Amino acid sequence: MKGGSGKSKRHRWNIEILVCSRRGHITPAADVARLRPEDAGLGVDLPDGRRFSRCTRCDAWVSSIAPTKPSAETLPPLSELPVPRRGDELREALILRLISIDRAIHSVIFGLLALVLFFVEVDFGRVTAGARAMARSLRAALAQTGQGPSSDFLVRFLGELGGVQRHALLILLLTASAYCVVEAVEAVGLWRERRWAEYLTALATAGFLPFEVHELLVRVTVFRIVALVLNVAILLWLLWGKRLFGLNGGQRGLAAERKQMDPTADFAPPKWPSSARSSTKS
Repeated sequence: MKGGSGKSKRHRWNIEILVCSRRGHITPAADVARLRPEDAGLGVDLPDGRRFSRCTRCDAWVSSIAPTKPSAETLPPLSELPVPRRGDELREALILRLISIDRAIHSVIFGLLALVLFFVEVDFGRVTAGARAMARSLRAALAQTGQGPSSDFLVRFLGELGGVQRHALLILLLTASAYCVVEAVEAVGLWRERRWAEYLTALATAGFLPFEVHELLVRVTVFRIVALVLNVAILLWLLWGKRLFGLNGGQRGLAAERKQMDPTADFAPPKWPSSARSSTKS
């Protein structure tokens, strides 16, 4: 049916159901001693003793029985009802968690790289000499078997490791350590949904993009393309979706959007259509 309240809605990914499947439903009507007529938007008691309670996050109706040890006699007024995050606010929180996990993985990778570089720095002479000797031996062995091109990456890596300068190694060590710390701070801040972490992530991502573009120009790989596209998408979402630096309405626009949830309207008792009321009377 089209038109009026019967307009068909676009099917969207229901983040509320996903979260409730992991954390459980939030049904305040299931924990009170009795339900009043004005609570019909949140819960209903049936004559057979069953109670249907509405989840205030995903709107699912959950079947239960009246509690033997209720938390309260009745529900609070709708204007005082605590409502969990839902809709765009909940969706944004999940995206921030996913970005936080991505940054945590980056932090671990940079941390492992810094650890390897540290051990190379500690025993620099032996490691570089061993890498040069291994590269020569491997190159000679592969030349005899005719399999040089298939293991070109390993030979090139050992050759570069054997020819690296100590000051260059120290710069790489400091850079990897700095990125490990920055990515870890981003991960913790984003997981806790701190505004400063969103700004830090946007700045760090924007600062790292030129290096990613340079690496992609040097050599095109699927991994580098995916990493670049992902980081660009994260940066654009932070700038526009989270309204950083005053974009898309800034902090005021974000605060105004968060005020759209109204428990007195969303959880009010259902209103019967006039046609249904007239047929009931007749």
